[in-house]
Formats: sequence, structure tokens, C-alpha cells
Amino acid sequence: LRYECADAFGLTISSASSKAPQSNSILSFLGSNSSSSKTNSNIPSTNPLLLTTAGSQCVGFNVRQSLPCLKLGHRERLSGGVGTGRALNSDEIVCIDTFTYTDNTSRVATGWIDGAVRIFELTSNESSCGNSSNSSHGLIHSLLQQNNEDEYGETSANEDEFVMREPLVLNGHSQTPVRSIAFDCSGDGTRVASGGSDGSVVVWDVIAETGLFRLLGHRGAITDIVFLRLGGGGTTKFDGLMTSSLDGLVKIWDLDGQCCTQTIANHRGEVWGAACMNIFSSKDQIQQQGSGDEEQESNERWRMITGSTDGQVRVWSVQQPKRTSTSESTSLSETNNDDQEDTRMIVEQGTADDNSNTISPSSMHEDDVCQYMGSLLPPPNVTTSTEKVSSIHFHPNGRYVGILHSNSKNIDIYQIRNLQESIKKKQRRLRRRREKKSSQGKISTETNKKSGRKRGILDDPESSSDEKQEEASKAEIQLDPELMKASDEFEYYGTVRASHKLKGFTFVPFKERGAGIRVACALSTNAIEVHSIAKKKSSKNNAIVAVPEKVSGIEMYGHPTGIRSLTLSSDDVLACTVSKNVTKIWNVANRSCIMSVAPAISVSDKRGTSTCYGLCAAFLPGNTHVILGTREGHLLILDIASGDVVYTEENAHDGAIWSIDVRRPTPEQEGMAIMTGSADKTVKFWDVEAQEEDDEEDDYDGAGHPMVVHTRTLEMSDDVVAVRYSHSTDPTKRMVFVSTLDCTIKVFFDDTLKFFLSLYGHKLPALALDASDDDTILASSGADKTIKIWGLDFGDTHRTLHGHEDSITDLRFVKKTHNFFTTSKDGTVRYWDGDRFQQILLLHGHCAEVNCLAVSRTGAFVLSGGMDRQVRVWERTKDIVFLEEERERELEHMFDKVDSRGDEGGTANIMRKRADDNDEDMDDEDDDAVNEQPQSEAAVKRSILSVSSGDRIMEGLERADQELKDIASFRKIQGNEGKKRSPNIYLLGMEPAQYILWLLRSIKSAELEQSLLVLPLTHVERLVYYLIVLLKSGRGVEICSRVAIFMIKTHQNQILAYRSMATPLRELRRLVRMRLAESRDTVGFNLAALRAIAKVAQDRKAAYFVPKEQTANIWAGLGLGSDVAAALEKKGKRNT
Repeated sequence: LRYECADAFGLTISSASSKAPQSNSILSFLGSNSSSSKTNSNIPSTNPLLLTTAGSQCVGFNVRQSLPCLKLGHRERLSGGVGTGRALNSDEIVCIDTFTYTDNTSRVATGWIDGAVRIFELTSNESSCGNSSNSSHGLIHSLLQQNNEDEYGETSANEDEFVMREPLVLNGHSQTPVRSIAFDCSGDGTRVASGGSDGSVVVWDVIAETGLFRLLGHRGAITDIVFLRLGGGGTTKFDGLMTSSLDGLVKIWDLDGQCCTQTIANHRGEVWGAACMNIFSSKDQIQQQGSGDEEQESNERWRMITGSTDGQVRVWSVQQPKRTSTSESTSLSETNNDDQEDTRMIVEQGTADDNSNTISPSSMHEDDVCQYMGSLLPPPNVTTSTEKVSSIHFHPNGRYVGILHSNSKNIDIYQIRNLQESIKKKQRRLRRRREKKSSQGKISTETNKKSGRKRGILDDPESSSDEKQEEASKAEIQLDPELMKASDEFEYYGTVRASHKLKGFTFVPFKERGAGIRVACALSTNAIEVHSIAKKKSSKNNAIVAVPEKVSGIEMYGHPTGIRSLTLSSDDVLACTVSKNVTKIWNVANRSCIMSVAPAISVSDKRGTSTCYGLCAAFLPGNTHVILGTREGHLLILDIASGDVVYTEENAHDGAIWSIDVRRPTPEQEGMAIMTGSADKTVKFWDVEAQEEDDEEDDYDGAGHPMVVHTRTLEMSDDVVAVRYSHSTDPTKRMVFVSTLDCTIKVFFDDTLKFFLSLYGHKLPALALDASDDDTILASSGADKTIKIWGLDFGDTHRTLHGHEDSITDLRFVKKTHNFFTTSKDGTVRYWDGDRFQQILLLHGHCAEVNCLAVSRTGAFVLSGGMDRQVRVWERTKDIVFLEEERERELEHMFDKVDSRGDEGGTANIMRKRADDNDEDMDDEDDDAVNEQPQSEAAVKRSILSVSSGDRIMEGLERADQELKDIASFRKIQGNEGKKRSPNIYLLGMEPAQYILWLLRSIKSAELEQSLLVLPLTHVERLVYYLIVLLKSGRGVEICSRVAIFMIKTHQNQILAYRSMATPLRELRRLVRMRLAESRDTVGFNLAALRAIAKVAQDRKAAYFVPKEQTANIWAGLGLGSDVAAALEKKGKRNT
């Protein structure tokens, strides 16, 4: 039967890997619209959820309670209709962004490693489940639990399952990860922009479920995307997009013209982070009103901050281009007073002159949007990192900005001054500059008089400052001192210090008391910390300083490092995972962490305890204790109930304990035993006994807990890599399998340790081995990427299996079968048939090396863990596996990857080739040719689904044409006899035109355009005929108009040369205009009616309504069965 991934747990936040690149959008608060492009808005006082990218899921955490409360997943449907259709997606989420467009619905946009953009919609009940104690959404998903069926036979998910539904899937990037994604939060949130690792930027329409266009120009991966809406007022005068890339460029795009208006190339390396936001505050609005300037454009203070590999944080002012400015703004700027000129100076920054290295407003190009303002520098007494800037984020209220450097634990917070404070700071700076110049002039005059030296003809009047000029010339840009600088607007606020290195951060949209702010930090240790920073009075000098402090942390939900060992309890209820310094116990049913402990032993020196590095673990019989083997050679026994180390066998081995196995008690042998294999070339056997109470030690609390006693030692010729017991219950037939570093496997009898077999064949050491339940075959897997199946009768090799692309780390048999699972460093889990020597299933899902697995006692589910720090649950379904279909599906997946790479994977390669060609042969004559290259193209991507959809359309057109011929021949033969022709089952009993409409509607909107590109011109002509028939009858006006316009745009040149289509095109144009006008009038009439109804409802709600008629007697008919009822009736009559 088929195994599918049902769930994954143990991952708080994903980390960058060889497949998934680093992204700046890994955290987002749901329901806050906290995107950096969002203009100032009221921050919600509720408790929004913090969504993180956790492998194939988005996990929502309640920041106040530090608990996970929401999981958002995507069902993966296999090709061919096989499987349950409810399995968890095997790809990984790279970036995330959220937008709340109504009070009841939120959108979550996710960018995936396979190049897809998936947009989920959440209702208010789902998004607010973390704020209520009675949440109806769980954190688990299982394929074993049967769904509830209603009276109509429809299935509904269990209440304990997390949110998993079919999202809106948009495919426009080639097989490259989507590295950045952003909603148009300054608008209505109907547009989404995504940037891939191939340098392409795609703008999507969420309502139409299709891509608008693709922007070309970057040659490196896109790191940040922000929508820009400049101009204010009722209509936006500049609709733009800001993108930063690893090619060292920041581009400003005009979305109306689909072209790049400005390219910023002032960075000294790759641009890793960028952010842009309108920092105009309410205090700025008050100042504008007091000054009498009511111009809407002055209500914008857009600032862009960029960071690159040189560690410098650059600030840019963003304004509406001069080309789109009106004459009114020019006339108003000439009549403003001095204060208004200072205010306008913040927006009207300049660029560098051609003949000088100084910025002036007159040198600004008419299409420029961004002008340099300077760099953010911390105070001299504050030390910051010189590493590259990895992430930049604005606070939702626009008053703070955070800067994160790579490989750093600190986040530098800067506060943004309001307009009035910025002008005062600028005036103080200019006053200090004038005073400094005057003082320097006096000092130079006095020194010349004292020295008695006269100035000659050849002397330079500024020779004393030659060195300063040389240093200034080395700077990239000098700013005009009269302009507003970044130091005038930004002030260093404080530094947030986390406990470990940071991968990303975001501001918490809470209304903090005391005007403080909170920052949610994603750590490299698979944890989240929330820090608060607020200004308080210092106890030393009563100065007001920013004091950061840690508020909460989410650390128990996952391992800080990769999982090295995984084991299940005998009843399949608990699971134990071991990483470097942490051991966790999980409840498999609800995926919750029961216990997390850092194993340590007491030492004699001043440290007190020493942390141990765990390598392997096993449950002891009874499932109340876990025995752990460490790299230091110690054996530790952990109590699950208390979470303490109840027994320690120090120096059990002289080397690292690589493997451990437990011999379960049998009717013939009641004692429990443990076997350990170590790098000290020994295999030791231990008996498990109960500890006795020690009367000498009063504080001894280990009585009743198990302990191990060394009984036997088996010396080997080389380091022991893996050990395993056979499953025989007869003590005389039980065997011990030992794999050593010399690439051999030795078999001994357990009772006497007598040598039985020596198995040769692996070219590298066997890292894992296991025997079937009947002890007839032994399977071993090694670092040589092979699996060998041995017969235990004579030690012969039955077969050598190949399939994994890297070292095979673990192997486990399914109980009572000869089928087994293997894990490998190639990130896959494979299911094998030990009798037919064939691979049954190839399971994808892990994004890093898979180190271990555990199979349940019934084989109902399998757990696997790896270096990606997550545990994936593979559950057995009722779907039968056919090996031939699996091979075909693998080939289709392989061909789809190759085809996608060859088709569109060359976007970045084409741009690089163009750039290389231009660098080699760059003449003045070639400049015009370079500028004429297209900067945008259609946002479509060919895939197997789109090609198959195109084939369906062609097949449907042929069937419809044949049906029309059959109908015509039938009418010709029957004449006017009135007999009806039986419907065609191939057309589902529909008319030809209706069948074509049903076929077009059955294709996903995101794949419709790509499917239409497959059609040849002859089929396009037939499709136009059916569109005319449908538009005449008024059916499918929207989709028919969309298909007609797209087909004409695509085949414009061919249609012009095809004269026979002139008449149908005229009729199609007339029908499209007429039907769209009717639809527009209908929608406009309905909108007007809805507005009228809303106005009437609002008036009735605001008015006080007094009913004229008498109120009905509610006590009538209740009877007089008691004195209370009689009194109430008398009271009612008295009132009337």
C-alpha cells in the first residue's frame, strides 16, 4: 500500500539550505498588514498571530502565550489521480507575506522552492484561533483517521486537523525558488509581486488569478520587493515597484508602462536588504495644517533604506518623478514661505552633478524617483557589525526602522523624527557648520599673522585642507549641506540583543505601554524570541536611555540542531528525538513536545555540570525511561515523567557510542539487556536492573529507577558503527549483528558470542542494518550508496540495490514483512520490496540530510528526522501501488523539470548573455539597441498540466466540429420528420458550443493563457467561431472575452495575413463590446442599488425609532398557574 506524508512537526522556522535560499520575508503577523509598503494606519490592539515558514507549512504562534496555535498546509495531488489527495506538500516554503482586506478574511501569500506562488485565504475564526481558549482548529493532520460523512455522503475534516485547503496556485517562475513576495498593501491588496532566484519579477492579479506581466532587468536573485504609490489624493500619479537584487542594483519600475524608470548602482556589492515606507505621521499633518499648505502631495515622506555587502546602510528619499508633476505643484512651491521650503526640501533631493561630486536639486533627472540622503551611522560609543546587511524592516507605525547584519545577534533600532524635529535638527547642523567655519577662519588668520609668512602668487588658498579633500574625493557621494540628510531624520534608538545568531526579525504590531516597541526575532537555533525596548531613566545619571529586555521565547517546539536519532516507544504513543545537546519526547498523536531536556553529568571542577552530545537513544521496556548514548562515551537514563537524568554510567565506553539496541524480554528470557557499539572497538552488553535505595545519601532519589550493569564485552578489530539484535525469541537462536569501520558485518550468537558469519561486499562502512521478523534475511545500507540483502542461512548476497544518490543513513524493516524503509543524505525516504528487489516508493519532503527513521509496530506510520530539524509523518493509505505507474510518474517529473529549465530557466541567463555581449562590444551606436530591448514579457510558464489542457481544448474542438457535422447530416437525412437526435455522450450531453464553454471553465484560470498558446492557427479559427456563438447567446461573457482578446494579441501577425478571419473578427469585436457594455451596466446598476441600501440601513441605524403601534402582551396565553403569573398579568393590564 501507498505511504504518504500526513504531517510534519518539530520545526519552528525554516533555515536556508542548498535548495532553499535565504529570504528576508520569513516572519509576518497575520491581520496587521505590517508590510513595509503599508502607509501609516492604526495598529490593532488585538493579539495577531505570528506566521513563520516551517518547511511545507506555515505555523502560527501566539506571541503572548508562546504557543503554536495554527498550521496552514497545502494538499498535494499526485498526477494520474493516485493517492488520497490529502497528503502534505513535499516542497518547502521560502517566503511569506500577509494582507487583511476585510474584517472577516485574510490572505497569506507564500513563495515556494518549486517556483510556485500559493495564496491562502483564512476566515476570521481561523486567523483568530490563537486569541480564544476554545479553538476549533488543531495542529495535526492524519490520513489514518476517517473523515466524518454527512447524510449526503460528503466528507468533512476532523475538528483536530489543522487548516489545509486548496490555495490559489500561480506558476510564473521557472524551477527556481521564489525568494521574495509582497502584497500591494498601499492599495486594495489585489496585486502580488514575487521575485525569484533567476532575477525575474512577476506581478500577479489575485482577483483574475493570472499573471499580469514579468519584469526583466535583474541578473541576480531578488531580495526585496515593495510597491510604491506616490502622489496621494484620489488618483495615484505614480504606480511603481521597488526591487533589490544580488546583482548590486536597486530598480524602480513603472507598473503602468512596465518599464524601469531608475536604476541605482551606488552600492559596493550585492544588495541583501531593502525597505521603503511612507513615514509621514500625524504630527507632520498638524504642522502642514498650521502652515496653511493643503497640498495632498506634501502629506508623503517616502524613505527607502538599502543595505549591501559593505555593511553600509544607505537612505534614499522617494518622490514622484518630475515628468508626472503638475504645474500647480511648481507654482505652489514658488510661493511657499521659508518653513515650507524647508519642508519641501525633504522631498526634493538631488542627484550627483556630471562635473562635480556634490548633490544638488537642479541635477535631478525628470524620471528619477529616488535621491540619496546619506548613510545611517550609530553614535561613536556604539559598536555595530561590519558584516553585510541581511534584513531591513520598518515598524508598522512608521516611526522606527530595524537593521540586521549577517552573522549577528544584534538588531540596531533607529527612531524617525517627525517633520518639525527634522527641520530643527537641520537648522542646528547648519548653524554649527557656520560657527565652525568662522572659528576656523579666525584661527587661520591668527596663525598667519604670528608666523609672519606672506601668501605668494603660486600658493593655493586651500592648501591646508588638501588631505581632507582627498579623503572626501574617495567617498562615493558628497551631499549638499543645505539639503536634508539622513542624520537629520534618523536617530539611533537602541540595540536588541538576542541569545543566538539571528536569521530574521519583524516588529510586533502591539500598542505597547510606555511608547515602547517589541521585536520578534527568528534565531538560527530553531527558536523565536520576543524582545521589548523602551526608554527608561538610568539609575546612574537619571538620563533617559533605551533599555531592551527579553519578554518571551518559543524554544521548546523544535531542536536547535539537526536530529541524529529517532526512536518510537513499544506502544507507538511516544517518540524520542536526539540532537546535539537536546533530547525531546513527543506525543505522536497530537505532535506536541512533552519533555525537553539537555543531558548533562556532574563534574568535579567549578563548572558543576557538563553537557553531553547525544548520538543514539532507545526506549526501555515500560516506556517510562529512555537510555541515551553520547559522544563522550557516557550512558544516561532519562525519566520521562520528571525530565531528569536518573542514572549516569560515566565512561561506559572510551569512545563515542554510535549505536544502541534493546533486547526485549521474552517468555524464555525475562531479563532485559542492552547492547552498545562504540568507536573504542568494543561491543558491550548491559543488564537493566532497578536501583536500590542508598541509606548513606539522604538526598538520593533514584530508588525504583532503572540502572545498567555491565556483563559482557565483545572485542572487535575496528571501530563499531552499528549494532542490532535479531528478532528470534529463542535465546539459542538469537543473533547479534555488528557493522565495523572495515566495511564488514559480523554475526555472532547472543548467548555465547560465538562467531557465525562474516559478510563482505560493501565498499564503504555499513551505517545501518536490520533483520526481518523471521530472521531469514538481513538488509544493510552503507556510505557506498548501496543496499545489500543477505541470507542468514549461509551469508550469501541475494541482491544489491541501487537508487540513493548519497550515503544511506538508516534502514528499518516493516513488521511481519520483507519490505523496508531507507533514509539517505540525499534528502529522500525510499520504500523497498525485499523479495522482488525493487523500489516501491520514492518519498520527497525533507530539505536536508535524513539521518534516522522509526517504523511503528503495525507499519501504519513511519517517522523520519534529519538535519532540517523536522520530523515528518508518513502514513499508510488504502491506495494500492503499481510499480509501472510509479516509474512513469518519476519520468514525468524528470521531464517536467528538464522542460521547464529549457523553456524559461534562461531568463537570467539571457540577461547575463546580453550584459556580457554589451560589455565586450559597447559602442555609442549600440546604446540605442540596448535600450530597445524589452523590459517585460508575459507571465506564463509551460508545464505538463498546461500542455495537457491545451491538448484537451484541441480534442474538444475536434469533437465539437464532428458533432456539428453529424447534426447537419442527421437533419439532412431525417428532413422535417421532427425526430430528435440522441445526445452525444462524448460531449456530456451538451451542445458543441456549450461543451467548449464547459471545457474552458474547467481549466484553471492561471493556466488558461498558457494552454491557449498550444493551439495552432486552424484551431484558433474554430475557437473564434464558437466564441461568437456563445457571445450571441450571452453565455460565458467574461471568459469568452478574455480568451478572444488573448488569442488576438498572441496571433496578431498571423491573423492579419489570414484574410478569411476578417469577417469573424468584426463580428467578434461587435459582440465583445456589446456584451461587456451590458455587463458593465448591470454591475454599475447593482452597485448603485447596494450603495442605496447601505445608506438607508445606516440612516435607520443612526436614527431613534419609536414604534407607533401598541406592544403585544407577551404574558397572554401563559395562564394563571401561580401568583407570580397573576401579578405579572395585572401589571401588564395596568400599564396598558
